[in-house]
Amino acid sequence: MQNPFVAAWMSADFIGKMIFLSLFALSLLSWTLLFYKWWVTSRVRDESFLFKKVFLEHKDRPLDISYMRRTHREIPNAFYMMYDFLRSKTLSLLEKNEGTARSRRLSQGDIDSLEGDVDDSISLITRYLEKNLYVLSTIVTLAPFLGLLGTVYGILVTFSHMGAELASNQQILEGLSLALTTTVLGLLNAIPALVGYNYLQHSIAAFHHDMERFAREVVSTLRFYYVVD
Repeated sequence: MQNPFVAAWMSADFIGKMIFLSLFALSLLSWTLLFYKWWVTSRVRDESFLFKKVFLEHKDRPLDISYMRRTHREIPNAFYMMYDFLRSKTLSLLEKNEGTARSRRLSQGDIDSLEGDVDDSISLITRYLEKNLYVLSTIVTLAPFLGLLGTVYGILVTFSHMGAELASNQQILEGLSLALTTTVLGLLNAIPALVGYNYLQHSIAAFHHDMERFAREVVSTLRFYYVVD
């Protein structure tokens, strides 16, 4: 028994084949983006928590933690980036305060400044993780419409054959086959894209909260060791 999708493809005319190719292209784009974003998000999260473990082991000297990044240079280590930023900013503030009454200490105003700046870093990393996710949400909407286009066109072809005097049952069935298979392909595109999009959004939102908690922990440690009483 021949595969119904192959049979529909073989019997489709030029427009029908273009609808098929569009759906196949959407499927390839969807799965490629899904796996890539899942890989990036997982790597960023895993590598970040490796650095968090190092920080917790050496938080008694928060400005002297050395860490060799293990990630690919295109994959950011979010926690390390935030720590490195806070460390550099803190050292700059301590140097600025040296020789004053604070004597290499931070004021509460300095801490507030650090908290505001690290929020910008968190937003930057979140935007990086969310980059191109709109493509998945577009596929969720576009794929069923392409499937519907194939459905309507297949029915149109069917009625066109039915109106012909020498129409055969095979010609009529070919139009119905195009209508049904494109509908199925549209849904097979949209459903994984929807599930993957929601999963990635939830994962990125959860990691956003993880970044906020880690940033608060670093700032709290700096406050404990360097803020003037």
